[in-house]
Amino acid sequence: MAKRLGVKTAFGTDLIFDPVAAEKHGKMLAKLKQWYSPYEILNMATANNAELVKMCGPRDPYPGKLGVIEEGALADMILVDGNPLENIDLVADPHNNFVIIMKDVKIYKNTVQ
Repeated sequence: MAKRLGVKTAFGTDLIFDPVAAEKHGKMLAKLKQWYSPYEILNMATANNAELVKMCGPRDPYPGKLGVIEEGALADMILVDGNPLENIDLVADPHNNFVIIMKDVKIYKNTVQ
């Protein structure tokens, strides 16, 4: 109904604070494909979430731009082995499909050969 009415939606959870539950985050995102396109799903989890966080005004914990990849922005980046715009199920298996994971300019995973 939200999509039909043009309501902007975001996707985020508190699962990141529980390593076991965090494993399910990508699977939960991929399940949204029954209602949304892969582009819409990725946008909800990135740019739309960033816009929502910025709405907290003075309680915003992130000093800087979010949800974009540009100089000076706060950006975590993931390189996916495949195109999640064509196959959103790639995000459901990050261990096998995320080949580079970068946060705060530090690389945490790099399996690119």
